[in-house]
Amino acid sequence: MTNILITGSKGQLGFALQNVEQNYPKFNCYFADKNQLDITKPNTIEEFITTNNIKVIINCAAYTNVDKAEDNEGLATEINKVAVENLALISKKHNVTLIHISSDYVFDGTSEKPYLETDITNPQNKYGFTKLKGEEALQKINPANALIIRTSWLYSLHGNNFVNTMLRLFKNNKTVKVVSDQKGSPTNATDLANVLFTIIPHINNKNVEIYHYSNKGICSWFEFAQEIANITKSECNIVPISSKDFNSKVKRPKYSLLNTEKMQQTFHIEILSWQDSLKQCLNKINKL
Repeated sequence: MTNILITGSKGQLGFALQNVEQNYPKFNCYFADKNQLDITKPNTIEEFITTNNIKVIINCAAYTNVDKAEDNEGLATEINKVAVENLALISKKHNVTLIHISSDYVFDGTSEKPYLETDITNPQNKYGFTKLKGEEALQKINPANALIIRTSWLYSLHGNNFVNTMLRLFKNNKTVKVVSDQKGSPTNATDLANVLFTIIPHINNKNVEIYHYSNKGICSWFEFAQEIANITKSECNIVPISSKDFNSKVKRPKYSLLNTEKMQQTFHIEILSWQDSLKQCLNKINKL
């Protein structure tokens, strides 16, 4: 039985990991949110790790509010960089496998082909900047068996995400405006959760390795919204708008598709198309 600490347990990915945990009987998971474990305090983490004989950490904790990060860079840095540094140091000291979840927002969105793990990073906002700082801190400390997994456009059954927002807007409005000039790939948190549990026994690297994971295919937010409407048979009228018409002070990548070949080849995993995975998620939401 392997003891696993999962931080950020109240977030989308944390919830998804809780939902699929029973399918992995060889793992004993400790789910912690910020109230149960403050990962910005090294002594608190170390005590938790040693007391519970933790062998693996999956760090899902993050400051993810892209708009608010512009005004709260200090808090975003604390969670997205300092906490990662703490986890890296303790993982190195106690020989713990560390999986840290990062973001497509470390890229500037000017590419015309899917981003490789080795492509140059250039975040365009404070959220992306603090996520990159977390990656760099982990790479500098370089504990063995540590992974950075960048993902994009995460959604799930629970919480504040694009799918749940669209379902709410479709119910209450005849027309909804959605940005059509930002492209990427949605990621179903349940798929990512299953992948994380699947790869744990196969992690064996001396230096920090970066992997990309999202569902297969590409779409704009507008096309994503259209597909949600099609599957749920919503009659809401979806209107495409440009980024500059969307009321946000934050610059977001125009193109943030991630190349997932390295993840697929290293761990021999199949990845569903974003459309098929979205159908699965919406079916579950419907049953709830």
